Amino acid sequence: MALLRSGDAAPDFELPRDGGGSLSLSALRGKPVVLFFYPKDDTKGCTQEAIAFSGLAEEFAAAGVALLGISPDSVKSHDRFVSKHDLTVPLAADEEKAVLNAYGVWVEKSMYGRKYMGVERTTFLIDAHGAIRYVWEKVKVAGHAEEVLAAAKALADA
Repeated sequence: MALLRSGDAAPDFELPRDGGGSLSLSALRGKPVVLFFYPKDDTKGCTQEAIAFSGLAEEFAAAGVALLGISPDSVKSHDRFVSKHDLTVPLAADEEKAVLNAYGVWVEKSMYGRKYMGVERTTFLIDAHGAIRYVWEKVKVAGHAEEVLAAAKALADA
């Protein structure tokens, strides 16, 4: 499926989350939501990104913005990842890759000439009505969480 764009309706979902229970996009309706899709728990870039978002979690909350990370890892993997790095961001497990496909971030990738399917690191900012407002593609981790926070604050203030 093609990557969703600004202006598209954000597909609803319900996924199991770290610590038990589940998270759904519809339950967050009424406030802006940042969804960051990342490839794999406890790998270098993903760890840096999750730590950066966790470090700014209180600022996102103060701006009235929900924050959620999604990867194809299991809840058990998320629990280990959260505990190892003291993460404060909720992480949802999309082992079936249904949400990854719905948002267009499960793509063919290539490394050292080998092709494989994986998550394209992508972040979506969704407004209070469920419309996608911003999409960051092929995210470079350094400074990303701060850039998303600035856009989320601007959206929350609008």
